[in-house]
Amino acid sequence: MERSSGGRSHREADARRALSAEGLACADMTDALRRAHGHRAHITGLVSPVPTRRLFGRVITISFFPTYAERLGPEEFNFGRLFHQAVQGATTDPAHTVLVMASNGYTETSLAGGTKLSRLANAGLAGVLTDGRLRDFDELAEEPYAAWCSGEAVAWGGDEVTPFQANVPIVIGGVGVYPGQYVFCDSSGAVFIPEADIDNVLETAHQIRRDDASYRTGIARENVDDAHGTER
Repeated sequence: MERSSGGRSHREADARRALSAEGLACADMTDALRRAHGHRAHITGLVSPVPTRRLFGRVITISFFPTYAERLGPEEFNFGRLFHQAVQGATTDPAHTVLVMASNGYTETSLAGGTKLSRLANAGLAGVLTDGRLRDFDELAEEPYAAWCSGEAVAWGGDEVTPFQANVPIVIGGVGVYPGQYVFCDSSGAVFIPEADIDNVLETAHQIRRDDASYRTGIARENVDDAHGTER
């Protein structure tokens, strides 16, 4: 984990941002980001052992690759080694760090389970998100971190995919994801936010919630015979 003055400023800012993200929803964050950028940055269809757990923080990544033992030996290409490599490249506190894992097309394959992912609790990470599957939902539900994935797996996936690279740009559900940017995830989906936009997106998301509350107040005052109504 980086401990420079730059890393310290990141940690202080991310503690403030995490507080700001409380009470927001993925829809708020997605709408706020779309006001600044036209590109798609959200994914849906994720599940969790504990769907009430929201996830927010800076991204570190692990990219998986089709298993090829002759070229990708387990001594070098293993989850433990790449996990610690990813964590060491983080620029903020573990509590504000999210591991994002790319299946690279193997969305029905297990990328990890309760045993491997116990490293997240040891390191104090906020959680894990992947477009692949995870095993051992009953174990993951007892962990302190949030876990989001494409579904629960039964079979071990090591015969299909291998951890390949840490802290590299990845693609999740058609969305480009870069180490150091932010992710917000809840039961409706996840959105990835560029580092340069995070403060503006958080501020705009809160404004969107205030505007929605105002619209709801207006709707509540509508008369059933009112032919005009509100804009929404």
